[in-house]
Amino acid sequence: MRVDLFDFDLPPESIALRPAVPRDSAKLLQVSGNRLSDHLVSELPGLLGPDDILVFNDTRVIPAQLTGTRGDARIGATLHKRVDLRRWQAFIRNAKRLRVGESVDFGKDVSAEAEAKLDDGSFILRFLGDEPVELLLERAGTMPLPPYIASKRAIDERDASDYQTMFAREKGAVAAPTAALHFTDALLQSLTAAGVGSETLTLHVGAGTFLPVKVDETDDHRMHSEWGRIDGATADRLNSARAAGGRLIAVGTTSLRLLESATGADGIIRPFEGDTDIFITPGYRFRAIDGLMTNFHLPKSTLFMLVSALMGLETMQAAYAHAIAGGYRFYSYGDSSLLLP
Repeated sequence: MRVDLFDFDLPPESIALRPAVPRDSAKLLQVSGNRLSDHLVSELPGLLGPDDILVFNDTRVIPAQLTGTRGDARIGATLHKRVDLRRWQAFIRNAKRLRVGESVDFGKDVSAEAEAKLDDGSFILRFLGDEPVELLLERAGTMPLPPYIASKRAIDERDASDYQTMFAREKGAVAAPTAALHFTDALLQSLTAAGVGSETLTLHVGAGTFLPVKVDETDDHRMHSEWGRIDGATADRLNSARAAGGRLIAVGTTSLRLLESATGADGIIRPFEGDTDIFITPGYRFRAIDGLMTNFHLPKSTLFMLVSALMGLETMQAAYAHAIAGGYRFYSYGDSSLLLP
């Protein structure tokens, strides 16, 4: 399909620079079939059924944004995906000033060698010394806010908590699974009282989620890969819930992508551990999920293509036009949608 089919005009003022407070006070647009209705996230228990299961991503964002020097050149690095205990794939700013074999000093006794350059222009960075890389990042790194926020304001202490979901446990993401940013203890209690269940899986979201689609046809786009895991017990519970008539509602496109990667043509979710680069566009037949809760995405992004695959392109174009006209806030810190095909 042509990538420009997924374009739309978004006023700059629609981009949220801070999250709603409290988190569950954000707006929620329900899209059920082709019907639209306006709600708040706090009303979610009344929009779901007593046997539905919400599936959350428990990945935890690490301070993966680094700024340093190589000689007199200023070098920025956004870690993308872990290779091993000391090596990370990273997207480099001012990459023309960095060559393989050279080291970048990130300050606070943290440095890394550019060990290799990959075909997509990213680098493999090997962190020097013996300290665990997690400790080095805590010392020298900052929260990797999306470029559409970081370009408009400075990262501050609030972001350390704002850009982390209440489910965050497994360290390794360099971007938050933002659909779950809307959840609070009070909302979870209300969902439980309404009979709505929950499960968690892990997908370490990479910086590739923010990469623009630079090709004209979707078939020519190379999707980034991310590491994920669903254990056997979780897969069994999800399969049993669905067999009993419950709906699986993925909270976020990250949960959805991992569930679909772990599910066979027979609709059975299986244990999964490894990389996935699944790219979902219109025409895809969904196997695992019955709905999706997600924020509002960028024009011509792989994520807008995904929601268009789930609901239909015309339906999502109408939903986004309604959201823009209604003052919904877009992107990572923005409002939410509940998509029920």
